[in-house]
Amino acid sequence: MQGLGALLPSAQSMQLLVAFRDEAGALEVKVEVPGYPRAAVERLGEEVRKSGGTFVELWRLPKAERDALRSRTLAGGTPFTGEERAQAAQELQQHLEALAARGPLPQAPAPGAPPATVAPPARPEGESFRRPEGEGSAEEPQRRGRRFAVKLELEFRTELDFVREHALNISNGGLFVRTAHRPPQDSVVTVDVKLPNGQRLQGEALVVHVVDAPYTGGVGLAFLSDDATFSATLDEYLASLVGDKA
Repeated sequence: MQGLGALLPSAQSMQLLVAFRDEAGALEVKVEVPGYPRAAVERLGEEVRKSGGTFVELWRLPKAERDALRSRTLAGGTPFTGEERAQAAQELQQHLEALAARGPLPQAPAPGAPPATVAPPARPEGESFRRPEGEGSAEEPQRRGRRFAVKLELEFRTELDFVREHALNISNGGLFVRTAHRPPQDSVVTVDVKLPNGQRLQGEALVVHVVDAPYTGGVGLAFLSDDATFSATLDEYLASLVGDKA
């Protein structure tokens, strides 16, 4: 943590969130940079794995899973600025040392459940989440990760360009835009999507892939916004698409 400044020298701003639980500690790092520093992120992930931790790039998860993971691991966390890395690192280290000294918590079997014999393999980049019974709607599993063909007016901005185009498909995680203006992969753009009901999706998105083709090329964008209004607007729109295609 204290070496994040050297690892991400192009960072324009940095925010940390440290959260403690009975069985683990969690750290979220938010960094504003001109482009996505792929090599630096891979080095950071390798250091985390060497220390025995789990490294998750949240933007890679479908938004519903991303929100669930943040709620489960980071709720009630303490925020720190990028200049407070040493203090954040000290508090996290003290918590982890206390856990190590205490030893593993005993696992109480569920009443009436047979003992487990084989543990399922863990996902390399996070966990899969399921709503408790009675929460959510029957349509949600259908639209989580499902991509819908659409034609939505969209504007996106980079440091150099302002472009008006149409998004051709959309999902919980992002959208694809057919355009001749193709920002480089791993760059961040600002998007403003006009929905048929007049609402707008406004936030940042990461360019996750670029298709270089004369007539069918464009860019795939992954939503980065954690704003509650953004999430609610997107979920409501995707739910309407499920109803239209039912």
